[in-house]
Amino acid sequence: MPAAKKIPGKLRLGSFLKEVRSSRGVSLRDVERITNGRVSNGYLSQLETGRIVNPSVATLQFLSAAYGIDPMTLMERAGFSPTTSTRGSSSNSALGDLTDDEEEQLLRYLAFIRSR
Repeated sequence: MPAAKKIPGKLRLGSFLKEVRSSRGVSLRDVERITNGRVSNGYLSQLETGRIVNPSVATLQFLSAAYGIDPMTLMERAGFSPTTSTRGSSSNSALGDLTDDEEEQLLRYLAFIRSR
């Protein structure tokens, strides 16, 4: 699995999530309610403190919707950035070569979109 690229000079994901949540005046439990329990207050707390550092794309989507921010902002801060790989598992003219990890993340994201 390719390593995620770090975004230099930006807040870590957890710090950023806490800052955004605080700026909106919502509690951890409020976020749990807003996401209909899809992001528990305990899980979000662990994300904010850095105990959990690899949230799923779906979790990031739920949080971006709850906070009203661009999902790509959270994806980038979580380390999901385009990486190049010499071994692509899939080729598509619009997407180019995908690594196994990229393809898996895209499939998860597609499943999330279809479930809405």
